[in-house]
Amino acid sequence: MKRSLPFLIIVLVLAAAVALAYFLFRKSGSANETSTSLTGPNQNSQTGSSSSNSGSLITNPSAVTKPNVKVSSPVLIEEYGDYQCPPCGRLYPELKKIEDEYGTQIHFVFHHFPLSKVHKNAMAAAYAAEAARLQNKFWEMHDRLYRNQSLWADASDPRPIFITFAQQLGMNVDQFQSDMESNRVEQIISADMQRALSRGINGTPTLIIDGQQLTAETTTPEGIRRGINMMLERKAIS
Repeated sequence: MKRSLPFLIIVLVLAAAVALAYFLFRKSGSANETSTSLTGPNQNSQTGSSSSNSGSLITNPSAVTKPNVKVSSPVLIEEYGDYQCPPCGRLYPELKKIEDEYGTQIHFVFHHFPLSKVHKNAMAAAYAAEAARLQNKFWEMHDRLYRNQSLWADASDPRPIFITFAQQLGMNVDQFQSDMESNRVEQIISADMQRALSRGINGTPTLIIDGQQLTAETTTPEGIRRGINMMLERKAIS
């Protein structure tokens, strides 16, 4: 019996070690399963793509889906812009895409806010756009001014370029030149600028969606779409 006692002790120790190892293994496996359920790939609710970021729901900022709703009146989008402003020029094609996407669900209005202290030709461009409005060609001139911003922005005198645009648009050039120098056009632009200042606007581009002004950080294509969608849902006819 005494001879077998050390052997029994060894067997018992080995058995205890095996049991402990099995217990720790099961515990580790259980912990790993719990960890996977919390930090594994999250399913993106908007795009269906997955993200490996732990513990957060990542959404694709470019995937902003237009709500399928009917509204009693379109969402009003106002832009206070400067035709020579580079950020305005970069935002312009994105706004055109948004207009195409939303169609009659939105109504877009442009207000002049030329920052003439930093953009020497911005005021002349605003005059050209309003002179074109008097011949029902405002949006056509608006488009040309932004699309060709680099052509006239640094010109010593941009007016000959604007006159060329008027010719291309089939406008009465003599009337266009006269209107660019008129008090009527000056008053329209001055009224826009005063309205901007009264609303606390001091930079461009500034966008206002149904009376709600976007911050500089949210004045992006995605931010604008989100703002429009929010207002469309508020206006939805039940």
